Amino acid sequence: MFTEIKGLNEECGVFAVWGHKEAAQITYYGLHSLQHRGQEGAGIVVSDGNKLSAHKGLGLVNDVFNQDVLRNLQGKGAIGHVRYATAGGGGYANVQPLYFNSQKGGLAIAHNGNLVNANHLKHQLEAQGSIFQSTSDTEVLAHLIKRSGYYTLEEQLKNGLSSLKGAYAFAVMNERQLMVALDPNGLRPLSIGRLGDAYVVASETCAFDIIGATYEREVMPGELLIIDDTGLRSERFVSPGNRAICSMEYVYFARPDSNVDTINIHTARKNLGKQLAIEAPVEADVVTGVPDSSISAAIGYAEQSGIPYELGMIKNRYVGRTFIQPSQELREQGVKMKLSPVRGVVEGKRVVMIDDSIVRGTTSRRIVHMLRDAGAAEVHVRISSPPIKHPCFYGIDTSTTEELIASNHSIEEMREIMGADSLAFLSTEGLKAGIGRSEAMHNCGQCLACFTGEYPTEIYADTVHPHAKV
Repeated sequence: MFTEIKGLNEECGVFAVWGHKEAAQITYYGLHSLQHRGQEGAGIVVSDGNKLSAHKGLGLVNDVFNQDVLRNLQGKGAIGHVRYATAGGGGYANVQPLYFNSQKGGLAIAHNGNLVNANHLKHQLEAQGSIFQSTSDTEVLAHLIKRSGYYTLEEQLKNGLSSLKGAYAFAVMNERQLMVALDPNGLRPLSIGRLGDAYVVASETCAFDIIGATYEREVMPGELLIIDDTGLRSERFVSPGNRAICSMEYVYFARPDSNVDTINIHTARKNLGKQLAIEAPVEADVVTGVPDSSISAAIGYAEQSGIPYELGMIKNRYVGRTFIQPSQELREQGVKMKLSPVRGVVEGKRVVMIDDSIVRGTTSRRIVHMLRDAGAAEVHVRISSPPIKHPCFYGIDTSTTEELIASNHSIEEMREIMGADSLAFLSTEGLKAGIGRSEAMHNCGQCLACFTGEYPTEIYADTVHPHAKV
């Protein structure tokens, strides 16, 4: 499983387009560029102005779609989704976009994030007669829309969104219009661009690059965009709160070629590495990063410290995420299937191993041992984020403190568990300075809850795992 290699799993990826004659094909390419945000399922719903058509399935984008499928998805508007199961578990029924039919027409919803009051709302809705077809928290919005009593989809959506708490970037579409909304704290990234006369929306700007679209701006917290054949209109469904964009987007989730809220990810990670070198220097011969998300930070650490950066580990890109590990002994070999040390680089050397985060610690321990087996004289672990001590309820699969090594062990204990010669993390202040949001924009806040335990929204009791400490 992917979690054998990486302790964190991405949320989801949303892509939408309106006003393009090849909307499904454009969405297919957009989803390809967002594949890193979810590998469990993918789907596209298109509108031709009169009806909605949908196709979704389990697996990667290439597994779900081919040219025959795309040819049957004709329309000028589309929403697409790649999924990692953060709420409600896996299974076909939870693959998005979710698609609903009613006497007034079709409705499709795609969602990135996690609703912290989903269970609370589900209990209320079921008591009023709602029957849920999936276990996804996304379906809550569909029921709120239909029960709102308002006539237009815009009014229904505003009413439904006003009841939601947590992290959400929504794309909602019927036959005639596309609507996009971001939660009041802007916890999830969401950008809008132009492709000729068409509007495109994506979780990350790298999706614009692959289709040749131009970036326009970020979707603002609490904003509702209504896009149809007449153009784009901006409304507010709620007053914006304090901005709290997820720090882990900059540390790990987003692609290096994306800009999240106008800040380039590669540049931010490189700056995190530089800040880490200032805070936690060490005498060593070579710096190397754990592929792929830690490479930028490793380059920054090397530049700041003056220690040469080398490719000390190679990632095997042809080992699929469904690689079968039939026994515990073979499961322990999983990291070696994904990563291989370059003996000629690390043998006899004092190595600084840069990683972006530590969640459970098992992967870091295996990599340290792997480098030692390849002849490294010393292995010094440096992490380009603070210790993750608290669960996330906004779309990342760390729901309990039991699974977080930093919540249960001191840094010295973690060093011993990993078998490293030294271990150091970036400070919270260093993280903020490295990302540089305070210099880039007026409303510069970011969510630090997994590091500090200070959550930007109310956390509902029925959202918290019994073993989570909030």
